[in-house]
Amino acid sequence: MQKKPTQYVGTDKMREVINDNGAILFVMSRFGIPLGFGDKSVEEVCSARGVDTATFLAVANYVCHNAVGGAEISLESLINYLRRAHTWFLDFNLPAIRRKIIEAIDCSGKDEVALLILKFYDEYVSEVRAHMQHEEQTVFPYVDSLTKGFLNRNYSIDQFTAKHNHIEAKLSDLKNVIIRYYPQSDGGELLYSVLFDIINCERDLDSHCSVEDEVFAPAVRRLEESLRRSGEGLYEEGAPGESESSTEQLSQREAEIIGCIAKGMTSKEIADKLCLSVHTVTTHRRNITSKLQIHTSAGLTIYAITNHLVSLDEIKLA
Repeated sequence: MQKKPTQYVGTDKMREVINDNGAILFVMSRFGIPLGFGDKSVEEVCSARGVDTATFLAVANYVCHNAVGGAEISLESLINYLRRAHTWFLDFNLPAIRRKIIEAIDCSGKDEVALLILKFYDEYVSEVRAHMQHEEQTVFPYVDSLTKGFLNRNYSIDQFTAKHNHIEAKLSDLKNVIIRYYPQSDGGELLYSVLFDIINCERDLDSHCSVEDEVFAPAVRRLEESLRRSGEGLYEEGAPGESESSTEQLSQREAEIIGCIAKGMTSKEIADKLCLSVHTVTTHRRNITSKLQIHTSAGLTIYAITNHLVSLDEIKLA
């Protein structure tokens, strides 16, 4: 039997790496690497898809419990990987498990244990979503600023790692509840299938969180330290994700015009109300679209409501 390598390298054939450990398929998917690459090496496959090879190898080696090595990785490439993982869990894997739970247990309302299991699962998915949204809205924008040379006086990656918990633990609790307390009926193969999926998801989430702790966070910390040592880092104030809102970027006149649009007014009506020319209103609308990247009246209406520029009872419904 061939000895397992201590570390995958760029010259390894990608198919041989996959054959050595099937977990590499998940890594490939989250880096956006498709199948059908023939006998190309890891480096050739990554290059063809615009993926940083050192980053792919760092994740692949870590996930497969091999030596990670000390190569510099691309934080941009790694964040893309983590974002795809979030999409996998939130949009595909966790919803698929929920559907199988409903098929496997009696959710008609007669079985209280079944309803509690489903409630427990839904609450867990909400926690996972909040966990990942925090990373999307706070951590990743902070790292993006770091890569552009901006440090933050009020935030560092250590604040992320101090509060970063492994979100698979509660899924393990659910697995144990089903195994120990849910009475299996005829057709129990579905329940076994659900448990198998839960166990795999638990392991996958644990691996995902470990990549964040052991690959992502150290790379961010090295960048922070490099910027501080060099003295080239610029400082920005405020916690990440708390920069000025889009409303504050708008002028008072632009906010008024959005409110009028949300109320269903035409450009002529807006011009008359605000004592402007139609041409000026059109120019303001063009600027608003450029700032907000919202191109429809419906989109501006939603924006106006969520940013309290109008109240819901002021909106004209078609």
